[in-house]
Amino acid sequence: MLSQKAKYALRALIMLAEQPDDELVLIADIAERESIPRKFLEAILVELRKSGLLYAKRGKSGGYRLARLPSEISFGEVIRLMDGHIAPIPCASKFNFKPCADCTDPATCSVRWLMIQVRDATAEVLDNHTLADALRHRQATGELPAHFDI
Repeated sequence: MLSQKAKYALRALIMLAEQPDDELVLIADIAERESIPRKFLEAILVELRKSGLLYAKRGKSGGYRLARLPSEISFGEVIRLMDGHIAPIPCASKFNFKPCADCTDPATCSVRWLMIQVRDATAEVLDNHTLADALRHRQATGELPAHFDI
């Protein structure tokens, strides 16, 4: 399941992707527009900056903006950064495998077999959709003006 932290990170990044390339946005503006608690958002933005997804400038004319193009930031990358994994259960995780306490043999477990397929299908979708795709969706639904350059 997608954590609230990952959901807020995605909403903040999509909002920043809507801004002109060189425009910095204040934390307070992101928090207000996206209805994200400011303290929680601050921690999220620090992580996103440290991971190289955001550029930050301190001071009176400071704020945040994307450090990469929206087409270069996938939903999968953000979710893994925030939540650590995409697998629905720990024994299906590629990088954080942890066997279930009640499982006698993960290699033959049919539940694990199916959850690995779920993980792979989910990763395929998330890794192949970017912030630019989200902007195109917003444009198609009328949330962004048709003249908006994606």
